[in-house]
Amino acid sequence: MDKNKSIDHQLRATWQAVAKLYNEQAAKHDSTMATAFVLLNIDYENGTPSTALGPLMGMEPTSLSRLLKTMEDKGVICREKNPDDGRSVIVKLTAYGKEMREVSKKSVYQFNNAIRAHLTEKEINTFFKVTETINKLIADKMIYKESNKSV
Repeated sequence: MDKNKSIDHQLRATWQAVAKLYNEQAAKHDSTMATAFVLLNIDYENGTPSTALGPLMGMEPTSLSRLLKTMEDKGVICREKNPDDGRSVIVKLTAYGKEMREVSKKSVYQFNNAIRAHLTEKEINTFFKVTETINKLIADKMIYKESNKSV
C-alpha cells in the first residue's frame, strides 16, 4: 500500500507536524507541548486530582510524575493534599501557571481558527466523524479481531 494513502501514516505524519508546531510555540515561553497540555487539563479554580490527569491526557503515571515535578520546579503548579482522599494530591495552577495556561489556550485557539479558515463546516464535521469512528473501532477492539483457529 502506498504510504500516502495509508490512514495510519497520514494520522502519524499530521500529528508529528502538529506536535512540532506546538513545541516550537511552547519553546518561545520556555515550555513544551506536554506542559501546555497539562495546564489546559487542570481545573482553573479547584485544581485536578493527579490521578485524574493521566487518563485525561493518555499519559503513563511515570511520565506524568516527571512532568509534574518539572512543572512544580518551574512554579506553574503546586500540589496540595486532597481533602477527600489523604492518599492523593490535587494539582493546582499557580498565578504563573494561570498566565501560562492562557498563553497555551491562545495558541490552541489560533491553531484551530487557522485550520477552520481553510475548511468548510462539512469538511470539519467529516474529519470529526472519521476520527470518532477510528477511536470507536479501536476502543471496541474491532481492528484486530482474535481468531478462534488454532495454529
